[in-house]
Amino acid sequence: METLRYVVSRFLQSLFALLCIITITFFLARLAPGGPFLDEKAVPEHLIEQMKRNYGFDKPLPVQYGLYLGRLVQGDLGPSLGNKGFTVNEVIAEGFPVSFMLGISGLIIALLIGVPVGVVAAAKRNTAVDYSLMAFTMLGICLPTFVIAPLLGEIFGLKLGWFDVALWENSSAWFLGAVTLGLYYSAYIARLTRGSMLDVLSQDFIRTARAKGVAPVKVLFKHAFRGGITPVVAYLGPALAGLIGGSFVVETVFGLPGLGQHFIKAATNRDYWLINGTVTVFAVLILVMNFLVDVLQGWLDPRTRSNK
Repeated sequence: METLRYVVSRFLQSLFALLCIITITFFLARLAPGGPFLDEKAVPEHLIEQMKRNYGFDKPLPVQYGLYLGRLVQGDLGPSLGNKGFTVNEVIAEGFPVSFMLGISGLIIALLIGVPVGVVAAAKRNTAVDYSLMAFTMLGICLPTFVIAPLLGEIFGLKLGWFDVALWENSSAWFLGAVTLGLYYSAYIARLTRGSMLDVLSQDFIRTARAKGVAPVKVLFKHAFRGGITPVVAYLGPALAGLIGGSFVVETVFGLPGLGQHFIKAATNRDYWLINGTVTVFAVLILVMNFLVDVLQGWLDPRTRSNK
């Protein structure tokens, strides 16, 4: 029963957060200078008014907001003002798989690198191995994605020719993009894993296990790993958010047609519905990930359920 209450509570909190994000995005987009019907050419005022009526922009903002929520509940994100003849649903359906694949692939790479590095560094505390691995993580933290991405493209794409450096279809450029994101976040995961593992390894039950003659590898992975990995699990939600947000830069460098490209164009062109739609999709993804992480963390450590 306690678990069910915890899950329902986290779910309701996520719904409330989503409503706040949708509301803030809707009004901020409308309050921004400019408009979707203004371009370099002079547009007659009566045509602008006609287009506003066609899209319902002549109504008061609260009315527009209510109509938008009504369509949103039905899964209709509206027409794209900058992509004539396309709806926001169609634009997102085209670009989202690219950004999602980049984010998930980057997260997998970050975990495959960061967790083992953190565990080894904790096991070899205050040794040359520990110092070397932590120096590597500091390098990863200090180098942003807009520096790593061109370097990887230049070395492994142009010079060695191992991967493509642009485009998506029939291309391996997405792999370099995923590696770029993974390397950056693996540094954070490695340091977080090391710190949490060191904290667990200093607990009394670990000293008891060692005193009983349990093999060091078994102590590390059977007794300490589950508790040491809990903070990393809690970090997965924000990490995925950062990975998908960071994919905006990676998509630009490698010419990948992800949702980040559409969002940047939508913000430039004041494509209100596309701005709202992309933010809503990213918010849903992030909130779902955070919800799953909270549930998983509650399963790994029941004590966290009483603090949520």
